[in-house]
Amino acid sequence: MSAQAAFQRGVQPLLQILLPGKEEEVLSISADQSLRDRIEELASRNTEGELTAEERDEYAGYVRANKFVAVMRREARTFMTGTQVA
Repeated sequence: MSAQAAFQRGVQPLLQILLPGKEEEVLSISADQSLRDRIEELASRNTEGELTAEERDEYAGYVRANKFVAVMRREARTFMTGTQVA
């Protein structure tokens, strides 16, 4: 089983509780401008190899959060279309 499939299997029970009735809110979530600016700054500095250890940890946290939000959005779309797996 791939890491993505294992993650999906692991979070599915939680999503079954959190998503019904909240799909549109999940799809409309957006980071505020200051957070987007910070992530962009860290991404740029990461590309240049200029991050401190603390900044690398911060950036890694944002990357993980972004992946989680992407999963939530994908699942919200699935719930909206009624194609979720029971």
